[in-house]
Amino acid sequence: MSRPARAWHATSALVVVVALVIQIPITAANTGGAFDTPAARVANLFTFFTILTNLLVVVTGVALAVAPQRRSTLLSVIRLDAVLGIAVTGIVFHTLLADLYDLRGGEAVADVLLHTASPILVVLGWLLFGPRGLIDRRIVVLSLLYPLLWLGFTLVRGALIDWYPYPFVDVSRFGYPTVLLNSLGITALFLVLAAALLGIDRALARHGAARGARIGS
Repeated sequence: MSRPARAWHATSALVVVVALVIQIPITAANTGGAFDTPAARVANLFTFFTILTNLLVVVTGVALAVAPQRRSTLLSVIRLDAVLGIAVTGIVFHTLLADLYDLRGGEAVADVLLHTASPILVVLGWLLFGPRGLIDRRIVVLSLLYPLLWLGFTLVRGALIDWYPYPFVDVSRFGYPTVLLNSLGITALFLVLAAALLGIDRALARHGAARGARIGS
């Protein structure tokens, strides 16, 4: 992997780290929510799909920057989860959630980094630098475990404490039929994007192989 690729992946991870450094103290100090202590508020921050997915961006960004030739099923799955999850995060936020909040100061900066800058950097970085060949149908199926486990955890936890991280999974407000329909829609978005990434990855891999053959001939 080239130096620009490694630098891009490292930058993607750094953007998320900066956002979390800004956001965590703000969350800890925010006494207007449902959680009573700073520790509980910070712990709750890490139940948001946005935050968890951005952590996957950090893990895979650092892994690709430090050891770009490493290959494993686990890395392939979490890299696909990072790319898919952050793409869905950007799409869902900007279509459904952006107008719900009026953020100022550092919180607005962290919001832009997590919901806009990170999705753009990760998706564009994947298109430009790959790495190619990490996706197949088995990896796609395994990658669906992450959002499904998050959804299951969120619904069970929400039923126990009557709190949900996003309006579209808020059972107390909309009921299970509507939340199930919303969840199916987002799952469908995951599947469409996963199929698109698989097709693009194969096409770009073939293009790279053909280009390499021409250069070597």
